[in-house]
Amino acid sequence: MDKELDVVIIGGGIVGTAIARELSRYQLRVALVEKEADVGWGTTKANSAVVHTGYDPKPGTLMAKLNVQGARLFPSICEELDVPYKKLGSLVLTPNEEGFRELEELKERGKINGVTNLEIITQEKLFELEPNLSRDIKGALWIKDTAITSPVELTIALRENAERNGVRFILDTTVTGFELEDRKIKSIRTDKGFLKANWIINAAGVYSDDVARFAGDESFSITPVKGEYALFDKEIGNLVNHVIFPLPTETTKGILVLPTVDGNLLVGPNEHTTSKDDTNVTEEGLRGIISFAKGEVPNLPLSMLITVFAGLRAKELNRKDFVIEPSPVVENLINVGGIQSPGLSSAPAIALYVIEILKDKGVELVKKRDFIPERKAIPRFANLSWEERTRLIAQDSNYGEIICRCEHVTVGEIIEAVRRGANTLDGIKFRTRAGSGRCQGGFCGPRLIPLLSQLLEVPPEEITKKGKESRLVIGETKR
Repeated sequence: MDKELDVVIIGGGIVGTAIARELSRYQLRVALVEKEADVGWGTTKANSAVVHTGYDPKPGTLMAKLNVQGARLFPSICEELDVPYKKLGSLVLTPNEEGFRELEELKERGKINGVTNLEIITQEKLFELEPNLSRDIKGALWIKDTAITSPVELTIALRENAERNGVRFILDTTVTGFELEDRKIKSIRTDKGFLKANWIINAAGVYSDDVARFAGDESFSITPVKGEYALFDKEIGNLVNHVIFPLPTETTKGILVLPTVDGNLLVGPNEHTTSKDDTNVTEEGLRGIISFAKGEVPNLPLSMLITVFAGLRAKELNRKDFVIEPSPVVENLINVGGIQSPGLSSAPAIALYVIEILKDKGVELVKKRDFIPERKAIPRFANLSWEERTRLIAQDSNYGEIICRCEHVTVGEIIEAVRRGANTLDGIKFRTRAGSGRCQGGFCGPRLIPLLSQLLEVPPEEITKKGKESRLVIGETKR
């Protein structure tokens, strides 16, 4: 049994880690529990990576308020944590003249929410900005401050910074229930034992309603909605220059076409109600998103498709808003549920909102004098100049050996990723991009397994792709 903690956060996605980092500013004993082998492996790793400005959410909602606040915090947070952030703007397209009325409504909604730099443009300006769009498009709403980032990199950075400031991360551990007494959670039951905390923050994504029900709290319900994506090679990463949106509907922003911060081209997502563990990509779904994208970008080359994936959104269909509030059933549980798009954009503001709830509940928050806000990323060899590469290799010869030829990842980067907590192939991938290129690990995967085995001091048979039962080597290997 661990010594009692002040706060336990359940869920290690972008929201949970943002809360952890914010709490690490204070003199508190904080831990985060995550069921996967690493942070950011749920909704966070499978979304569009767009930092929305806040023009779309319904005015007056918590979603609108936190989206606008969060987007404004993003540049400084990404700078402090050394995470990619690129402001490139977005375009909401209309295929007909009637759509301009909807664009005007979106522009007005954005102004009400406090969003600036919005402009409606017609074909001449549109095709100047995006020459590869279909000539059937009539115009667009130009949102000039839309940005993109790397959600998993940011989540990892939030973890590293929170850990440096004293937060404990308990990974590969599933919360299975609560022990209740006098309308309070007295202990948290996990598959690895028990934890005790004065406050529990439920940021468990698509499972947040299940976690709330452990306390008898049925105040909200999550509907998992699957979105499928297609990722294209860097060779066509500049096919579009902005985030390309269709006209939104009541339930979705639609299928996007956009560059990524790493230079690829991303298409998706669609929307299907499904189960909480369904991240399979279907042939029908893939055909649908490609067909839609080609309607906007006709010369999208299918030969450049390198991988597909799917993610789940945690929708609260009754409120149609974020659920960030103290539980009405137990006194020491704060629910942070229904965090669908624009959840990524809102995450920094959600963390601050949770801090305010704790203050309102009487939690004493004393700031640390020695809080360290900065974190440096692993040097990305592929992005360095020749002079910088030469200096790095002189310091550590492991940076002179390429292990992933698609993304030019070095052995030195792998060693540093392991030092920072990576213990799976996906953990390496999300920290260094080894396995993210055109061959999707076909070349570097077999080389990474023995290297990880050596660095982690475990047999190759114990190396996994993503923890649990995802082992990569079957049978005995030669020693």
